[in-house]
Amino acid sequence: MEPLQFIALPFSVLKMAKRDLSGRDVGTLAERMAENYLQERGYEILQRNFRTKLGEIDLIAKKGEMLIFVEVKGKANSYEIDPEEKVNPHKQQRIIKSAQIYCLKNSKIFSKIKNIRFDVIVVNLEEGEIKHYESAFYAEALYFGR
Repeated sequence: MEPLQFIALPFSVLKMAKRDLSGRDVGTLAERMAENYLQERGYEILQRNFRTKLGEIDLIAKKGEMLIFVEVKGKANSYEIDPEEKVNPHKQQRIIKSAQIYCLKNSKIFSKIKNIRFDVIVVNLEEGEIKHYESAFYAEALYFGR
């Protein structure tokens, strides 16, 4: 899976990443940076950290008639496995099922949507880049209330 885009992060962020951050701190920082990244590219953030019994969706965004469910992964150290690998088929299914619940609960928003996409954004704090994988996985043959 190839990233669509990457950007360099400001030095202040890189310096912050050198601290000993907890996994939660890395995740929170990565989500905020991913949110800013999307907003700078014209995405409207509809919801952050949508939680269900099945799992959580980090960001839900809209761009035009596209509804985008975004999984954000942060990486603070070069010795960690690539965060993209953590979005395995099991995790994908949990995100897809949570997305179905979101669509059912938000039918007004969903009625104006023509397409749904599942993206992954990886924020590498050590190397100072953001990778955006558009359409990282698909929800084929699943019911979204249409």
